[in-house]
Amino acid sequence: MTAKQPPTQPLRLRTGRRTVTINRPEKTLFPEDGITKADLAAYYRRVARWMLPHLRGRPLMLERHPDGIDGPAFMQKNVPDHYPDWFHRVELPKQGGTVTYPTCDDTASLLHLADQACITPHRFLSKADRPDHPDRLVFDLDPPGEDFALVRAAAHALHELLDELELPSQVMTTGSRGLHVVVALDRRSSFDEVRSFARAAADVLAARNPDRFTTEPRKQARRGRLYLDIQRNAYAQTAVAPYALRARPGAPVAAPLAWADLDDPELTARRWTLTTVDRLLKENPWQDPPRPRSLGKARRLLAAMRA
Repeated sequence: MTAKQPPTQPLRLRTGRRTVTINRPEKTLFPEDGITKADLAAYYRRVARWMLPHLRGRPLMLERHPDGIDGPAFMQKNVPDHYPDWFHRVELPKQGGTVTYPTCDDTASLLHLADQACITPHRFLSKADRPDHPDRLVFDLDPPGEDFALVRAAAHALHELLDELELPSQVMTTGSRGLHVVVALDRRSSFDEVRSFARAAADVLAARNPDRFTTEPRKQARRGRLYLDIQRNAYAQTAVAPYALRARPGAPVAAPLAWADLDDPELTARRWTLTTVDRLLKENPWQDPPRPRSLGKARRLLAAMRA
């Protein structure tokens, strides 16, 4: 009879003034790739410098896979009592009560989330101090089938429209199926105002390209056209955080891109992975972020287009 192997000792990682314990570091989270919880923690420690500016001060939704990506998963928004006292959280209203959301402001917090088998943090589009006023507007572009060229075309067309509206924008892969086009806002507008603007912009883009793009939410009415999804622009809705891993074989990364990257016909939503991220970090496509903008002038320009 083969003797049982003793359990691996917890892994203790020092970062700043904190030591974070990674329990069961040998636990395999990505079976096809042999990626363990220790590897997950090492990844988030590696990308923390680039990722944390996109997380600080924001409520999060945690996508957890305690038995790996082939096992049951769940989304967590309430911070459990067993989280350490130093882990930041924020209490925000919901219908009929409140929710205590996690926030991630430092590397230690990222490592603690890795210990909880949180493979993917999803972020609010607003910060906790003004949760009703987003500082990000997101267009979500997923292919209706497997044609990623259509996603690249939609992102290019949206980029051109936003330039016409004098709104600088950035693009990223989701690490799953599509692309996100992101606009930095100055937090003067409410979620209702931002979503209304996003819907009107999507309507203009669909009207310019009626055979390729649509704002029709019903799948059966899209007829193979790409859906210009603006639904994430609402209170308590989330979008995948830049540099987050996705729970898919190969451990793809939600990767910031340069606009020129869309010209590469080989680009897919899963272009970057845990094993290739060093090159992405070196390129650092979002190293010069645009200044947050008001929607005031953009609304007037958009209204003139629709007149």
